[in-house]
Amino acid sequence: MSTPTSTYRIQFRNGMTFDRAAALVPYMQRLGISHFYASPIFTAAPGSTHGYDVADANEIDPELGGREGFDRLSAALKQAGLGLILDIVPNHMAAALENRWWRSIIEWGRESAYAHFFDVNWSRRLTLPFLGDTFEKVLNERDLSLRLDREAGCLTLSYFDSHYPLLPSTYGKALDGIDLPLAQSILACAESARPDDEQAFHSRMRDLLASPDMQAQAEALQARLDEVSKDCKRLDDLHDAQAFRLISWRDAPRDLSYRRFFEITGLAGLRVEDPAVFAESHRLILDLVRSGQVDGLRVDHVDGLSDPGGYLERLRKEAGPDCYLIVEKILADKEQLPAEWPIAGTTGYEFISALSNVMLEPSAPRRFQDDYASLTGRPLDLLEEIRAAKGLMADVNFAGESARLLELAIEMAADNTDDAPLSQEDLRHALRELLITFPVYRTYGTESGLSSADRQRLDDVMEAVRKGPSPAKPEALAFLGRIMTGDVAPASQEGARMFRTRFQQLTGPLMAKSIEDTLFYRINPLLALNEVGSEPHGHAFGIDAFHEAMQDRQKTQPLGLSATSTHDTKRGEDARARLYALSEAPELWQEALHAWRAMNEKATVSLNDGTAPEPSVEWLIYQALIGVWPQGLAPDDADGLKALEERFLPYIEKSLREAKLRTSWNDQNLGYEKSVTSYARHLFSEDALEFRRDFISRTQGLRLAGAVNSVTQTLIKLTAPGIPDIYQGSEGLDLSLVDPDNRRMPDFDALSKVSGDDLTPAGTSAWLDGRLKAQLVARLLPDREKRADLYLRGDYHRIDAKGAAAEHVVGYSRSHGQERLVVLVPRLLFKAVGAQGTTLPDAGFWQDTTVSLPDGLAGTGYRNLLTGEPVAAQSDLPLAQLFKDQPFAVLTSGR
Repeated sequence: MSTPTSTYRIQFRNGMTFDRAAALVPYMQRLGISHFYASPIFTAAPGSTHGYDVADANEIDPELGGREGFDRLSAALKQAGLGLILDIVPNHMAAALENRWWRSIIEWGRESAYAHFFDVNWSRRLTLPFLGDTFEKVLNERDLSLRLDREAGCLTLSYFDSHYPLLPSTYGKALDGIDLPLAQSILACAESARPDDEQAFHSRMRDLLASPDMQAQAEALQARLDEVSKDCKRLDDLHDAQAFRLISWRDAPRDLSYRRFFEITGLAGLRVEDPAVFAESHRLILDLVRSGQVDGLRVDHVDGLSDPGGYLERLRKEAGPDCYLIVEKILADKEQLPAEWPIAGTTGYEFISALSNVMLEPSAPRRFQDDYASLTGRPLDLLEEIRAAKGLMADVNFAGESARLLELAIEMAADNTDDAPLSQEDLRHALRELLITFPVYRTYGTESGLSSADRQRLDDVMEAVRKGPSPAKPEALAFLGRIMTGDVAPASQEGARMFRTRFQQLTGPLMAKSIEDTLFYRINPLLALNEVGSEPHGHAFGIDAFHEAMQDRQKTQPLGLSATSTHDTKRGEDARARLYALSEAPELWQEALHAWRAMNEKATVSLNDGTAPEPSVEWLIYQALIGVWPQGLAPDDADGLKALEERFLPYIEKSLREAKLRTSWNDQNLGYEKSVTSYARHLFSEDALEFRRDFISRTQGLRLAGAVNSVTQTLIKLTAPGIPDIYQGSEGLDLSLVDPDNRRMPDFDALSKVSGDDLTPAGTSAWLDGRLKAQLVARLLPDREKRADLYLRGDYHRIDAKGAAAEHVVGYSRSHGQERLVVLVPRLLFKAVGAQGTTLPDAGFWQDTTVSLPDGLAGTGYRNLLTGEPVAAQSDLPLAQLFKDQPFAVLTSGR
């Protein structure tokens, strides 16, 4: 296996092309990166900013430089000795006309050669939820028209710039009464059109329309089609004859005929469980792997697939044993990856969660929750908040998916209940409770049923439903359990398989949208904990939990990625590090929040449905501002403030809509949104100068304590079990907000000037501006390459401290053969740096504090990897000596 020792994630698009990336290869090489980790590179829907909306899985996007540009990047990586990992998207593709597979099923419906490529319910017409209003209203307002699409070679039903191809057998309805010779020629073409030879049909049509002597007739035909378009009844009848049905985007949650990615109707589910679909959608991907240009694959949203385990087995077989495979997978607390999956591990969200045990003051969550509840004027019950968010998702945002499951259950109930029939309401309630009680993303049942582990998981969930606040009727719940395990009549086996698959494909999106994209914007006691992969409740924080997580990580996925920032995290790692420091300062936070609310009270607005912003949103605004405030930004720097405002206001708008309380993406309360964003805008105005001075003064200590947290999490990521993933630019200071802010192009020119050869001494400025962090990355990554076995396979053991400052240090060792690594890093230093945050703790702070090396580590000659100094490794190491210059140490033995 081409196992990385480190990865560097690059987001293509938004200015990043293959040639731009190739120019960064020397920098990556100097930094010590082993593998370049690329976001999706295949042709995406027009205007895509991320590439996850693939429109052609077998073409490298021309906008990035096409195949030639990719080959240049590949050659540059090969010459530098760097590997390449590609992000692939097997779960879905763009539901866009530019996707020829999707366009084909719009045109031909279930007769299309690609009808089985997408997860479509072909018992009805393909719904296209892209109208701004109902079909009837759009029709009556004359927003639909018939067009002669010369470029595509077809007739279309058009809605503004979207041109949906008509079923060729319905061309007669469109051209009826038009006696132009061109119309007759088009009808003749259409009569011979076949879905298995659609390209030939469109080619004949294009040739016909390109004929010079047809140009005038084409114009005349379009004029006649414009006249036909005024006949609403005729257009309505023509629409009814199509394989597709145009509907409002608002109706998508209830009336969609295809599986989508989460709530995004523009992304249609792909059926990669079908061998033919797998082969065609992975043709180029596997060619790149087999050619040696690609060394590893990152599988996006593996939980969305019908059979993730089966897919990964097939991918491993086709990609070969040496291809490094990882999956994007959210693991709940204590949840493990299925052991049989032939992969190296996950993309590392659980690592972020584990780090919170080091950074967070353990009592802080309860204290901040209590203060938050006091401010909002109502008790904070996280379990009830989770139920409410998941209930909203099941009832509204995923209403169609839930209804489909209920339909399947009702169809099977008649043949599988010996006693009194189950009512629709009993089944609906049992299904809803099962969905909202599910504690993990999904189970992994196959066509044959559930594994013993998944059966136990289902039993546990069903027991939780029985003991929950709204128990389901026992018979209905038991029946749904039988469907999931396949314990149904032979005639219902296919229905049970379908139910099980759809249920498993729904619980993941429902969990993600409920927790990450609803609860984490609604309830904000400590924003640092509102992160992808984090547990919102029932989690005991502390060093013991961290060491347990790392020991488990070494056993279960030592070759998985360790992330601290990604393109999907809610905020950059250094913004999160600052907010962890806030957990140590509840009094400072309360005093500051009270003062800032009073200073800016004049910017609040009274609306019919309450004050805007409400206190909980003010809380969110000020915590987010603490995290994102640029280092060194002065309170009167007009240009800097404007740049921050342009990033901050979209974040606030997104937060309000994701919370789904007083506004949402689907039902926007623009008056409320304007009032809240106006409040946030006021914070950057001339009128708020005194506020900003106070804000900067009060948060100075948080910025330095946050910088200490940043160094600590960086050193842990670089040395603990797992493979460190550096998200673009996060080797330096990463104070970004959620996407799209975190997908901006970093300042690579500035970053490339950092070197690990000139490790900065203890001055605070290098901590605060990210230089020290970047230097540590540049120092440690080459060592990882040099001693890969130690970092990738070395044992993990905790090292405990004793003495006055014992709670302020975390330590552990790695060992492999004769090589040893001892890591000692600081934690919880807010009180030590002080509210003014001007200095780091000196050696006196660590006086009388030692760490005890266990047997096998003591008595070995070490050197400090970061300073080069030799260290005598007696049983008890005095931290005052180790931390005399800087409060961290990485000691190494062996070669």
